[in-house]
Amino acid sequence: MPYVPSDALFIVPFARDDSFVGREDTITKISERKVATPTHTRVALVGLGGVGKSQIAIEYAYRFQKANPHALVVWIHASNPTRFRQGYRDLADKLLLPGREDVKADVLQLVHAWLSDRRNGTWLMILDNVDDDGVFFGDHQDSTGTSAGNSRPLESFLPQTAHGTILITSRNSMAATNLVGGHGDVVQVEPMGEDEALELLKTRVPLDESSQPDAKELVDALECIPLAITHAAAYIKTRASTMTISTYLELFRESEASKVHLLSRKELKDIRRDHSSRDAVITTLQISFEYIQKMERSAADLLALMSMFDKQGIPYSLLQQYFTRQLEFNDALAPLLSFSLVRAEVGTQAFTMHRLVQLSMRRWLEAEKELHRWVKNSILAISAAFPSEDYQNWEQCKVLLPHLKEVLDHKPEDSEGLVGQARSASRAGWYLLLRGEYTAAEGLLQMSLDARAAALGREHPDTLTSILSFGDVLFWQGKYEAAEAMHRQALQGRERVLGRDHPDTLRSINGLGTVLSKQGKFEEAEAIYRQALEGHKVHGQGRPDTLHNMGSLGWVLQKQGKHEEAEAMHRQVLEEKEKLIGREQLNTFDSMSYLGVTLSKQGKYKEAEAMHQQALEGRMKVLGQENPDTLRCIDNLGTVLTNQGKYEEAEAIYRQALQGREKVLGREHPDTLATVHNSAILFHRKQLFPAAVELYQRAYEGRVKALGAQHPSTSRCLWHYKTALQHEKIE
Repeated sequence: MPYVPSDALFIVPFARDDSFVGREDTITKISERKVATPTHTRVALVGLGGVGKSQIAIEYAYRFQKANPHALVVWIHASNPTRFRQGYRDLADKLLLPGREDVKADVLQLVHAWLSDRRNGTWLMILDNVDDDGVFFGDHQDSTGTSAGNSRPLESFLPQTAHGTILITSRNSMAATNLVGGHGDVVQVEPMGEDEALELLKTRVPLDESSQPDAKELVDALECIPLAITHAAAYIKTRASTMTISTYLELFRESEASKVHLLSRKELKDIRRDHSSRDAVITTLQISFEYIQKMERSAADLLALMSMFDKQGIPYSLLQQYFTRQLEFNDALAPLLSFSLVRAEVGTQAFTMHRLVQLSMRRWLEAEKELHRWVKNSILAISAAFPSEDYQNWEQCKVLLPHLKEVLDHKPEDSEGLVGQARSASRAGWYLLLRGEYTAAEGLLQMSLDARAAALGREHPDTLTSILSFGDVLFWQGKYEAAEAMHRQALQGRERVLGRDHPDTLRSINGLGTVLSKQGKFEEAEAIYRQALEGHKVHGQGRPDTLHNMGSLGWVLQKQGKHEEAEAMHRQVLEEKEKLIGREQLNTFDSMSYLGVTLSKQGKYKEAEAMHQQALEGRMKVLGQENPDTLRCIDNLGTVLTNQGKYEEAEAIYRQALQGREKVLGREHPDTLATVHNSAILFHRKQLFPAAVELYQRAYEGRVKALGAQHPSTSRCLWHYKTALQHEKIE
């Protein structure tokens, strides 16, 4: 055995980090694997770039040396064949191996032979940055790219002896698995836990009690990725006189551009990282992107598309349209999973990715002048995938909504992208409108309107549809005057562009009638509805639009006291709907509710109660208890119970309706005030006059503000209020 100098036994080019924190579970796994395996041991640390694999390997190397002071510990850079061969040559020089200076010598074989000789003792070899297994399993070539004298793959020069351990770091789990083979384990290195991440930050930046909440928010925002944390700490430290964790966090939250700027800065020069690695977390992650683009272009394209969406729950259905076969998708996905850039969510056909990966990918696409192409592709993908607002599609809408919101933040370069955003925003807006999430729906429908007006012009049929939709969301929030203005604008535009008898124009007429009737303009509304109905008859009596128009007309007839005509109209509509679409449909439940109200007005309480009960049960099943339409059914049921003298039941029902409407619609919404008024009527009938007066006052003052003093609902409430006050005085 040749003489080996004592200082040659530990060949690790990095100093130990005295502030190393956490990762004990990972280090334990490496140690346990070594103890449990009597034969050759190989362990691979795999994970996202910047997650701390090399830092764990450095710490393990120092602990191994302490436990085995006479063992050889050697660090080999293995990102390419040239660096691996240079590492072996440096090791041969350190070990003073005989024959190493002979120009014809096979230095790889000399080192392999020495490491294989049990008499030379225990050793640990760390192969850092094994991202490409082609380095070890491809042809053995020299630095010029020509075959060397020995054409064996480099893997064959890694000994498989029981007295030797090889620790591998890699971004690519597939490459690591191939190199480990049957000799060991692949250990997935995850981002730190929150407590570990805070400890790491504390070693770089002083923390006091007051800065703890901001520190917690910062490590969470950085997704507990060690390189990102040390990078942020370096930025703060180099600006210590003006920068704190709190001010850094404010800058980080400002915008996506701010995040990219902060995470791309090069204040951090980590002398414990390989000089060929990039220090900034953004550029570190881009190493993986560049490799994947060369290896599997379809994988790079898939990652580009995924980076445009929300980082969690990215469904396969949103991605599949770019692949003609499942096998193609699987081939594109495999490298992304292998490099830990995305992760499959257990039990679902969905994927998640780190926010920093998304930021890095978008920055890389921008540098490659590819960002706008993928912005447009993501818009077209979500536009194609987002379904209609029918309740059968609500689960799919719920899944896609976060991704739609992310896509709507992108700025398309052309009108096609703008129109795609408008289409998907409109569908999502209607989905939220039907769920009763009016504020969110208004934002999306306003965006759809603005985008269509910009791309298509105010007179385009699609823009006119958006004007009408925006009027609808204003209507459902009780903003009746603003809603009327939008409906009139849409109607006038459709009459000019489409003609008076076009189905879309007739829908606008019907919509305007609904807004007018809600404002108490019943005669004008009736005339409008009859005008629309005449137009609908041209297109067929049994069409859904015709039935909807008839239902609206029946409602306004009932409001004017024309109960028999209204009842006949509602019965006809209900019968036609049951034949056309079935009994268990939301539109059918609407007709049941309308008929129930009309029956109640005529004193036919038992049949009215049965109708309301059926409508309520159906809506509860489909929409849930807190949907505005469900709450309307609950309120209607309370009214018919009150009319039958079932006061205790009615009180419980009204309480449920009021709590729900206050929560979903707000205290000042006209529908909420309707329940307040109905509750007051109940207490009035129970002769609980103080409680009735208090509720009447709230309902009246709210209606004056929301509907105006002249509105029929306001006037009726005032009459009840005065009557209750008189009864209260008599008592």
